[in-house]
Amino acid sequence: MKKTVKDIDVKGKRAIVRCDFNVPMKEGKITDDKRIVAAMPTVSYLLENGASVILMSHLGRPKGKPNKEFTLEPVAEAISAILGKPVIWAPSDTVVDGCVKAKAEALAPGEVMLIENLRFRAEEEKNDPEFAKELASLADIYVNDAFGTAHRAHASTAGIADYLPAVSGFLIEKELKFLGEAVDDQKRPFVAILGGSKVSDKIGVIENLIEKADTIIIGGGMAYTFLKSEGYEIGDSLCEEDRLELARELKAKAQAKGIGFLLPLDSKLGDHFAEDCETAFADFDKMPKGWMGMDIGPKTIALYSETVKKAGTVIWNGPMGVFEFDAFADGTRAVAEAMAESGAVTVVGGGDSAAAMKKFGLEDKVTHISTGGGASLEFLEGKVLPGVEALEDR
Repeated sequence: MKKTVKDIDVKGKRAIVRCDFNVPMKEGKITDDKRIVAAMPTVSYLLENGASVILMSHLGRPKGKPNKEFTLEPVAEAISAILGKPVIWAPSDTVVDGCVKAKAEALAPGEVMLIENLRFRAEEEKNDPEFAKELASLADIYVNDAFGTAHRAHASTAGIADYLPAVSGFLIEKELKFLGEAVDDQKRPFVAILGGSKVSDKIGVIENLIEKADTIIIGGGMAYTFLKSEGYEIGDSLCEEDRLELARELKAKAQAKGIGFLLPLDSKLGDHFAEDCETAFADFDKMPKGWMGMDIGPKTIALYSETVKKAGTVIWNGPMGVFEFDAFADGTRAVAEAMAESGAVTVVGGGDSAAAMKKFGLEDKVTHISTGGGASLEFLEGKVLPGVEALEDR
């Protein structure tokens, strides 16, 4: 277990907090402040317990150079509105300079400031120790609450922990609790739903979950690589030709361990990849040439939904089809609804699955939605996350 802000004395300390304020923007305005709101419990705890707080984050991809398009100034205004108190804005093209240091040193307990976009410096993503030292010089303690970047060894996520006492905030604590319990201490049966376009993106996850799950459900474009590996016609559906042998091996490995390994029984097809394409349905062994599978079909929806509803724990990572097109959203919606109705511990692994939950208005109907797509995927693979590993153990 990693230490959290509750495990250390923060009174009178300056805490530098790595948040994930990589929010969507349009014409300089924040269009969704969910990530900012999610960071506030940790910030509020620190302020209420006598700390002063320096916030840091990245935004967009400024490619290691100052770029006003990616300034965090609108975020400072949003935080101020949420907290109901002024946020000291400390801009600098070099992120840390003499003026920023002076503002940090002048912070009184209960005050909060925000520094400029970390990725205005190329040294951030290179995990440069000198930049990590500059960031550390602003504070007495380091708090990481940005799970979405915890799988990256950057100066603000890993390097800084070499120079300050390092603990997690409440968001990372929550992620480790729900993802960790779902994978390693779950209620049975444990069902893992894996979708998305490529088998290659999920190899590590499948291999790790074969050791832990009772049933693995496969959907999305990756399902057609598995079906073709068994000799079935898949028309123009997505297929990784160089992964056919691997697909066969993964399924055989699961079956050898007695793990249920479910592939689509049928598909909803499109005659080309477009929202307004002609559609049809076909069983997995009767797919016509010239068509592509773009969603699971009604027989598969029934099988997958029934399996999910009997589960004790469900982890979901990856949509069942091209859910962005309404004509091919039924499979993903059905899986989301089955999770919401199951009564199981339900964990959604960020990314497209989280976007689907939002689209279908089911965000509040599951146990946990991860804030980090890439980080949750690597966690499910059993990989060590540098931004978590760097924190102090209890």
